Amino acid sequence: MLLRRTAPGVVGRLARGLSGGRPPRDDKFARVTQEDVQYFREALGAGGRLVTDREGLQAFNRDWLGNFEGATSVAVCPTSTQQVSKVLSYCNERCLAVVPQGGNTGLVGGSVPVHDEVVLSTSAMDNIISFDEVSGILNCQSGCILQALDTYLAERGHTMPLDLGAKGSCQIGGNVSTNAGGVRLLRYGSLHGSVLGLEVVLANGEVLDLWQSLRKDNTGYDLKQLFIGAEGTLGIVTGMSLLCPARPTSVQVSFLSCKSFPDVLHIFRLAKQHLGEVLSAVEFLDRESLVTALEHMPGIRNPLPDGTSPFYMLVETSGSSETHDKNKVEEFLAEVMSAGLLVDGALAQDTSQASNMWRVREGVTEALVRRGKVYKYDVSLPLAEMYALVEEMRERLPGDSIRVVGYGHVGDGNLHLNISDARGKERQEVREAIEPFVYEWTRERRGSISAEHGLGLMKAECIRYSKPEAAVRIMGAVKKMLDPKGILNPYKVLPRDVVHEGC
Repeated sequence: MLLRRTAPGVVGRLARGLSGGRPPRDDKFARVTQEDVQYFREALGAGGRLVTDREGLQAFNRDWLGNFEGATSVAVCPTSTQQVSKVLSYCNERCLAVVPQGGNTGLVGGSVPVHDEVVLSTSAMDNIISFDEVSGILNCQSGCILQALDTYLAERGHTMPLDLGAKGSCQIGGNVSTNAGGVRLLRYGSLHGSVLGLEVVLANGEVLDLWQSLRKDNTGYDLKQLFIGAEGTLGIVTGMSLLCPARPTSVQVSFLSCKSFPDVLHIFRLAKQHLGEVLSAVEFLDRESLVTALEHMPGIRNPLPDGTSPFYMLVETSGSSETHDKNKVEEFLAEVMSAGLLVDGALAQDTSQASNMWRVREGVTEALVRRGKVYKYDVSLPLAEMYALVEEMRERLPGDSIRVVGYGHVGDGNLHLNISDARGKERQEVREAIEPFVYEWTRERRGSISAEHGLGLMKAECIRYSKPEAAVRIMGAVKKMLDPKGILNPYKVLPRDVVHEGC
């Protein structure tokens, strides 16, 4: 039987209500007419693309998990900032709501329409403008695919400061707009530090030129930071300058198994001590995550003969001297073994083995989708309490069809809590056993209910679990200043009670 917990107060009710449905359409927004479509067609000219057919719109209306689906009648695909400016200026005047969309790989419903909003896709804005091999500064449009950028940089001895499982389809503009974290945040930090400059189109069509390629600029407020992680609610990012580090020539990957989560944390502490400057990623996954990946992802092999340990870790170093780095990793592994922390471990001997180790970790997300319905939560917590949430959820959600898994980034305290239901459909009793319990549990430990996925539609009404009232109020004021009519990505990020009427 599912255990339930009724949350006191309005916040808990709103959280459950939003996850179970969608907010009503705001009637202040105009509906798209044939005259609007004709204007978009003229504004795009010969270079842009306009999608109006039902079949073509399916990809724009639905997120890849199938959890969120809208009903737009038009997707506008500009090729230039000037075209974006024209479209937004017109939509602002007409009070047409607009949803910016990149690769549509988000997990919280931030990149798809809620109702009939116009979709503005950046997919055709995929030009690499310049790259300085001395400074490592890349200038590009927002529609560039992350993996394509990394391939381009690899040929020039550099790498992107961001790596995601969805790198083959996600776009850099969407990455910036959601402040995507990824598996190497431990090494390269967040995009707040890697983004040097932005070009942003505001709701009224004004182009805000913050596109500087400077490492240091201390002239007034750093306005570009407002748009990093704003999920397209304040403006649409059309171009950027990124600081790209030199590409490591020596990458060492080890896959370890251990008996407890405290052992995971102990190994992490030793990794920081022994690997220091070359440590680039420390990931963990529990046995349920490993089993799910092996069951549902063909071609993935268990790097270790033992598949029964409670916890597994992936530790990666990136440096410039293979002999030096291997020696450091071997010394680290020897220390971990002598401390009695390991059940088993393997050090990749070639790129094929290293790739398989990463496929185990990165394959968990897709494997969960293949198993059935998945309820996904992305939280930041103090490391000592990070896995306790998974254990409590298992107690709340018994049943043969339910599998609770935990994995994530030990290096930055980011837990991915996933509840998989092999029955394959949304069940209200499951949702009620999870929410708002997960958010309350996280708040009690002063954690964040969104470590890297953003708030989108899924968590817009839940922001107060992580932010004080004064902060939410100031965010609403910023939104009102930059988007007075509220046309940009409505119903997302901010709760309804702080969003102004507009129009």
